[in-house]
Amino acid sequence: MMMTASPLHTPHPHPIPQEGRRIRRRIDGAVVVLLWLAAAVSVLVTLAIVFSVLVEAVRFFRIVPLSDFLFGLQWSPQMAMRANQAGSSGAFGAVPLFLGTLLITLVAMAVAIPIGLLSAIYLAEYAHRRTRAGLKPMLEILAGIPTVVYGYFAIMLVAPLLQELGAALGLDIAAESALAAGLVMGVMIIPFVSSLSDDILIAVPQSLRDASYSLGATQSETIKKVVFPAALPGIMGAILLAVSRAIGETMIVVMAAGMASNLTFNPLKSVTTVTVQIVALLVGDQSFDSPKTLAAFALGLALFCVTLALNVVALVIVNKYKEKYE
Repeated sequence: MMMTASPLHTPHPHPIPQEGRRIRRRIDGAVVVLLWLAAAVSVLVTLAIVFSVLVEAVRFFRIVPLSDFLFGLQWSPQMAMRANQAGSSGAFGAVPLFLGTLLITLVAMAVAIPIGLLSAIYLAEYAHRRTRAGLKPMLEILAGIPTVVYGYFAIMLVAPLLQELGAALGLDIAAESALAAGLVMGVMIIPFVSSLSDDILIAVPQSLRDASYSLGATQSETIKKVVFPAALPGIMGAILLAVSRAIGETMIVVMAAGMASNLTFNPLKSVTTVTVQIVALLVGDQSFDSPKTLAAFALGLALFCVTLALNVVALVIVNKYKEKYE
């Protein structure tokens, strides 16, 4: 009679030798070290950027008081061309820049949020699978177009159309206006809102929709009262990230809104933003000892703090209110 080994005591067909285990552990350790170094490089580069900007900003605030920078109503950075030149100290009140940035951002989000959300709802809830597969990549192409192309589109088409429309309505719209820059920037930001919101809506479990349908709700009622509220925290995070993108835009504003630091909240007038002035202050062969050049680092630090705060708020909203589905 032949004796067969019990399955519980069957030896491994290809046992791993002790030397092989040691090699695997060394490889795993090397991979962990490599990944740790990659993460450390990213953190160190971020800290180096912040430190370099902070050091120069501190030098600026030793010359110009922080209160004058944050609450001043006139922005006119100047450099002395000769000794004892009148007005050579300039004015470094950043309120017009903050106001212009806020104005253009609001116009852009007024375009991007409704169009982006409606596009996301259609793609996630109504569109056929083939339609979604074709439309979503086409919509995301907008995010890949260079911003200088959007700038040309703004000054060559949007701004003249707005001026003609304003003349017909009796409105005085500047050739370079916050409205033109904001409208074109909003078109550019649509994919940021629609793509992220679409992914968030898709992540809502189908069981919630089925439960709503079983209670007699229509598809539109289900979207409005079940799907959208469940996805709202993630959508708010996507919107705040899109706002950060709008605040940091430069080229469209330079070409479509101009560089005049006007203290106005009228979208029909020409305004400027923080990023545009950073570029203007650092153009040319400038000395890093002058308040004019150092002001760019103060603006950069302010912009960094604003975008960092928006990103933190977005993460807090998503983490606090997100639903954990099984």
